[in-house]
Amino acid sequence: MTEHLRAATGPPDEYVEAEIQRLLTEDPAVAEQGITVARREHGLVLYGEVESPRRRDEILRRVSESFPDVAVINDIGVTRAQAPTGFEELP
Repeated sequence: MTEHLRAATGPPDEYVEAEIQRLLTEDPAVAEQGITVARREHGLVLYGEVESPRRRDEILRRVSESFPDVAVINDIGVTRAQAPTGFEELP
């Protein structure tokens, strides 16, 4: 489920990449360490997994608002976690 958030004005530099990574990990509203930022020729790619589509949308909204001139490609998946159906026995 890859989607583009913004049109690129040029390739982002490593400082923008680091600022976005810092936003993802240090902003209390996001606090997401499972998302990785990678620089590509025409923008940045956010990838990893989160627990819900709502959480993914909130992360993308925060990044888009904080960095409106940066092309961001969403490659964040949603983990389909379910409650265990049995007990795991360890040897």
